[in-house]
Amino acid sequence: MWEACALIFLRIKKKNEETLDSVHNPPTKNHGQISDLAFLIICLQLAPLSVLYIPSQTRRSNQILLHFQHIPPNTPVSSPSLLTDTLKIKMLSAKATCNSHGQDSSYFLGWEEYEKNPYNQLKNPNGIIQMGLAENQLSFDLLESWLKNNPDSAGFKADNHSLFKELALFQDYHGLPAFKNSLAEFMSEIRANKVTFDPKNIVLTAGATSANETLMFCLADPGEAFLLPTPYYPGFDRDLKWRTGAEIVPIHCSSSNSFRITESALKDAYEQAQKQNLKVKGVLVTNPSNPLGTSLSLHELDLLVNFVSSKNIHLISDEIYSGTVFSSPGFVSILEVLKNKGLMNSDVWKRVHIVYSLSKDLGLPGFRVGAIYSNDDMVVSAATKMSSFGLISSQTQYLLSEMLSDKKFTRNYLSENRRRLKQRHEMMEKALQKAGIRCLKGNAGLFSWVDMRHLLSSQTFEGEMELWKKIVYEVGLNISPGSSCHCSEPGWFRVCFANMSKETLVLAMQRLHSFVNSMAKKSKQSRHPQPLNGNPRRSKSLPKWVFSLSFTTPKSGKNRVSCDNKLTTNS
Repeated sequence: MWEACALIFLRIKKKNEETLDSVHNPPTKNHGQISDLAFLIICLQLAPLSVLYIPSQTRRSNQILLHFQHIPPNTPVSSPSLLTDTLKIKMLSAKATCNSHGQDSSYFLGWEEYEKNPYNQLKNPNGIIQMGLAENQLSFDLLESWLKNNPDSAGFKADNHSLFKELALFQDYHGLPAFKNSLAEFMSEIRANKVTFDPKNIVLTAGATSANETLMFCLADPGEAFLLPTPYYPGFDRDLKWRTGAEIVPIHCSSSNSFRITESALKDAYEQAQKQNLKVKGVLVTNPSNPLGTSLSLHELDLLVNFVSSKNIHLISDEIYSGTVFSSPGFVSILEVLKNKGLMNSDVWKRVHIVYSLSKDLGLPGFRVGAIYSNDDMVVSAATKMSSFGLISSQTQYLLSEMLSDKKFTRNYLSENRRRLKQRHEMMEKALQKAGIRCLKGNAGLFSWVDMRHLLSSQTFEGEMELWKKIVYEVGLNISPGSSCHCSEPGWFRVCFANMSKETLVLAMQRLHSFVNSMAKKSKQSRHPQPLNGNPRRSKSLPKWVFSLSFTTPKSGKNRVSCDNKLTTNS
């Protein structure tokens, strides 16, 4: 009975004449008054159906089945669970069902493929090597050595007295004063003590992701925009936009000047926002840049200060890689520029905000330690209240306050970590050069911005995605395509070098070198084809990609490409 009702409900044969009224009174007793939606859910849950069929006209003629828009017309569904899950969308909020998280970016899809087939020297030597994760594992031995030499701190003790109960009980969202003091001093030390930070102006957050989102909530209303120079960190589409409703307008930068920010690019982005009827509330930059691996020049910093001053808008400087600058030019914080310009305690002084974390400089992303620094009391107050949704545990704060207050340790760590980063950076770039691949000249970060334009089958983003798929599946390396970073030019890739052992990096470069050589050989053969003999060898076709991948153009925000692929998405 229920199966018949469900089939009657779904199989509407007349395009414009029949409606759902025909199933308002199913052949059952005492069903009472029941809505179409509720009745269909009951049918689908109780009917032992093997196949349901969704005619194309069903979705067009009935409001209740508009939730099936993502299912192609005339699609057989092997189980009613898909239909019931789809109907449940109606019960959720727009935020829960929207697709603006950015998880379908190739940046995250590459991670998914790595997780399905991760490289392991012993257990899976042919697996995918993760080169898309900006994680610093080069100086863990220094952290572990400190923990070994400071057992009381690691065991939450002071003067042989246990602090466990004190730390385990309730703590408010202002954070431990000792940790905020030591963090402020550590931030100054990274900047060669050219600027100082007031602990009262620090808001603690659960990582830089939370810090950036919190600032968006404080500075922009839904529908208002921030300008970001391209290429930029793919996660910003999630961090800045998803829950806040803010918009991103790209400041298009070019390889012709090493992707430096220019005055004309700033003006063009601002004008583009106005054409889109978007109110610009500020500019956000990463310094040093992710994904470029370069620190902003004094000229760029001056441009930014002058621009936000003239437009009366905010400036957010994400400085989470400030301690990774391993060669000249050295790192210059935006606060140092303001200080040198004599703008302390001015209006623009209150409109400049810094994001920081210990995920990159100290290599502790799992500790989820982030911070906002602002000279605006109202921003600090509002952000502190919002931080209650993402606090740092008291145990973490206590341990790190002890570690960062050890000046001998921090001094040695910063120096040695920079040396190791420089060594690893040079190692990878030399290997890339041997393979005929160049990089943007970098001086910071945990990655290189790699130029593979000469390896593209066509100088298009379609060509970039084709190359990326080959590198992921054939070479076994997960790297981040420039299109995921909203780069305006196809053929650039972010390649990380600090999240693996030296031996793994050597293997990764060997794989890439072999791939480039094979491409060169095939290209040479195609230019000089051999005459066919009686039994010509057919060339092996490339594997068929069985997944669909779409991404966004840097300029228009519209779908640029939809290509067959075998990646699958999740939320």
